[in-house]
Amino acid sequence: MQGRPHDFMKVGIVHFMAFPETLTGNAAVVETMKTICDDDYFQAVEVTQIGDPAVRKAAIEIARKADMTVAFGAQPMLLGGRHDLNSPDVSVRQAALDTARAGLAESLEWGASAFAVLSGPDSREENRVQAKAMLVASLKELCEISRRRKGPPVLLHVFDRVPHGKNRLIGPTLEAAEVARKVWPFFTRFGLLLDLGHAPLLGETPESCVRAADRHLKHAHIGNCVAKQNDHPAYGDNHPPFGIPEGENGVDELAGFLKALVESGYIRRGGENIVSFEVKPFGDMTSDEVIANAKETLDTAWAAL
Repeated sequence: MQGRPHDFMKVGIVHFMAFPETLTGNAAVVETMKTICDDDYFQAVEVTQIGDPAVRKAAIEIARKADMTVAFGAQPMLLGGRHDLNSPDVSVRQAALDTARAGLAESLEWGASAFAVLSGPDSREENRVQAKAMLVASLKELCEISRRRKGPPVLLHVFDRVPHGKNRLIGPTLEAAEVARKVWPFFTRFGLLLDLGHAPLLGETPESCVRAADRHLKHAHIGNCVAKQNDHPAYGDNHPPFGIPEGENGVDELAGFLKALVESGYIRRGGENIVSFEVKPFGDMTSDEVIANAKETLDTAWAAL
């Protein structure tokens, strides 16, 4: 492929994965945000809840000065609180909606371009129809809140359904598309966030998940996972660096995903759709080393197209 990836898309990074220490406190948020915003490889950054308003304001200012596109992820908020947007229990589902609503309020402060959530825990097969109906209702409610507040599009992050992973209802990409088809007629900005790091955990290929998402694909993550060795410390959805021996995704898999994204029209010359690294330190690797590994993998995969 001629040119750089940046000629076809906005290259982003998930801040709270690259620097996981920012999930447990505010001390490193500003410094690490500056690290990303000072790096001209990135045009987008994905953030999550920052509890201290002063720290949040400082981080927002850094991103604005760097003219960085920002997306907001409520996934850590929902996972951390064990919230469930597809629960049949009204009070449980309301607690999840309240948490997501708080994240949406923060996303407005950032001027975020997108707001992502994930489904709740998987149900027994006989209960999945009801669980999906509850998820659709929750997503419609969040879309309506965002519409009223002139907020960003709501995205559903397609996760795994592996017991030792995150074990979410959504789940297989075909089922994610089924959910999206029920929300989209009412809120046409709604879409799916596909994650290369989740595809092997779902038994899907990079190409098949893009095809299954079809027109509902609105955001993409690129990363790795360990799917076959369940005693491995990075087993499941743990975002290890590309190319580790036990991992599923390296240059070839990323090249296949990028090719599928090009063929789908999600990335194209002059396009500005976001493709973000979702990787975190593993073993004795530092954040800087993981980020360097991710950049090198993307550049090599792009050159192979």
